[in-house]
Amino acid sequence: MKKHSFYASALCLFFALTSLTAQQKNDSIEQLNEVVVTATKFAIKKEHVGKIIYQITPEEIENLKGKSVADILDNIAGISINGSNSSAGKDKSIYIRGGRDRHVIVLIDGVSVSDPSGVNTTFDLRLLSLNQIESIEVMNGAASTLYGSGAATGVINIKLKQPIAKPISVDYEVSLGTNNSQNDSKLDLNDFNQNITVNGILNKFSYLAAGNFSKINGLSDASDENSDVEFESDEFKATNTFVRLGYKFNEKLNVQLFSNYDKDVYDFDGGAFSDSDINKGENEQRRFGFSSNFDYEKGILSASVSYNKNDRILDIFNSWSNATDHFEYTGKTYVADVINNYKFSDKFQLITGVNYQKQSNQTNSPYGDINEGLANYHTFDPYFTVVYNAVSGFNINAGARLNNHSEYGNHWVYNVNPSYNFSKEFRVLASLSTAFIAPSTYQLFSEYGNVDLKPEEDKSMEFGFIYSLKNKVEINSVFFYREEENAIILPDWVTYSNSPEKLNAKGVETEIKFDFFKDATLKLGHAYIYKNSDIDYIPKHKITALIETNSVKNTYLSLRFKNISKRTYFDQWGTGENINLKAYSLVDLFASHHLIKDRLLLVVQANNIFNESYVETIGYTTKGRNFKMGLNFKF
Repeated sequence: MKKHSFYASALCLFFALTSLTAQQKNDSIEQLNEVVVTATKFAIKKEHVGKIIYQITPEEIENLKGKSVADILDNIAGISINGSNSSAGKDKSIYIRGGRDRHVIVLIDGVSVSDPSGVNTTFDLRLLSLNQIESIEVMNGAASTLYGSGAATGVINIKLKQPIAKPISVDYEVSLGTNNSQNDSKLDLNDFNQNITVNGILNKFSYLAAGNFSKINGLSDASDENSDVEFESDEFKATNTFVRLGYKFNEKLNVQLFSNYDKDVYDFDGGAFSDSDINKGENEQRRFGFSSNFDYEKGILSASVSYNKNDRILDIFNSWSNATDHFEYTGKTYVADVINNYKFSDKFQLITGVNYQKQSNQTNSPYGDINEGLANYHTFDPYFTVVYNAVSGFNINAGARLNNHSEYGNHWVYNVNPSYNFSKEFRVLASLSTAFIAPSTYQLFSEYGNVDLKPEEDKSMEFGFIYSLKNKVEINSVFFYREEENAIILPDWVTYSNSPEKLNAKGVETEIKFDFFKDATLKLGHAYIYKNSDIDYIPKHKITALIETNSVKNTYLSLRFKNISKRTYFDQWGTGENINLKAYSLVDLFASHHLIKDRLLLVVQANNIFNESYVETIGYTTKGRNFKMGLNFKF
């Protein structure tokens, strides 16, 4: 690993440490009382956790109105969302620590979501509206012991909104904006969004119903830079609904029912630099289930059951036959999770659980069908985690899981995650984890399928530290190393196979937050990653920065910066050569002002204010300078 690869992280560390030494020695130090959930599935104080967890709070989401979920996640240095800066209908791929999107598990209210009909079975971020989200936690690193197959490089835990403690509350939001490329400066309002939420609590009964509608146009999916003719714009329309009903029997027992219906309809082009006015896609999700918590003297017993059905339709023009090919995909997922947290004492707790999942894939295409009677599997996984927090400052989170897969038999995975608090300000942490990732039904049974595929197996380690000085500075930095065996690849565009090469990724993630004067905050982030073999769009360096202030009465202002380093992409299906992509930087400005305190909020934002021209995905359009304005009413 070359020395200059760490320069950005070293620079962040230098400025942070310089700031720390400049602090008054008599500053009062108090232990943070913030809690996180993702590390153990139950609320636990941050200082007892040996992982770096990025939290996007309700306040931060309030200050990011008008953004997509992909936009929010891509502002974290340790995550890359390919497609977040492209057209709204462009697929969004999640990369964490050198892994592909199938190595990341997405949870909604603690329940895993996925699409078994997809190549990578991953959840489509386009199906989720930010207006329905209360908070997000992101935990980088392997977490298969708690969350099962798929949690090899990270967990994204999304918490949807909860009812407000009054009989009825209404929240309505509407926004309009432009949706231009770098070559278009027209002020056409092609980005429209409106959302309404009604919720409340009546004695022991609670309810919440939310609906969102978006329509975005004006931008071509594919880039027309190599064409003499301007490409037509591609429309994206989204409808999102969410209903939650709850009943609190007493202080110990509560039950919640939930249901989601989401639908995207979008145009897309014929590929890189290739226009199409025929290709259309439709993505529909139906999800419902229930969850329950029972508090008893020594612990908490939680249970959840959910059903998720994804229906996707694609109409794609076939230039060889001069006709339109029609594809239909249906993925079904059943999930049941029962988990108990038993506290032997304030120092020691045992978390035990069992998880059941069943997934199936029904695909109808001109190139061959996949029958759900064959393309299905189920898992039944018992797991446990021990959490110990000593008065001396030593903490450990350790556990194991038996992945009992109907097609691949039994696979043990484990996690050992110690940390030590040298003081209330300084903590070191480490972890060693393994993960098991079974092939998808598409990789097994499609026209490219291979029923002899072996599961992927991952081993990860990390070491880092956290320094926090309350109301002054917080800094964390982690070095990680990950090995991947039997990686599933498609080397010849004919048949999936396991890579004979052991893949590895290593890097450093650093984040700094400090308040340099009253009512203002500066956040800096840097991620460096190196992979020995890669064809993905993962940058070696990613730098993020945020300056925010609420020093003006009833007003919030923020300036965001993101820099993506040079990337070398191997164009396997195009030129067959390495393509060097230039580095680029994006700057966004956001402002909100309470016209009527707690009743009417005005939001204004300008994105890519310097109209930077850049490539995110070869052959596809990226967003230029754009503006958006919205109003949020609360009743």
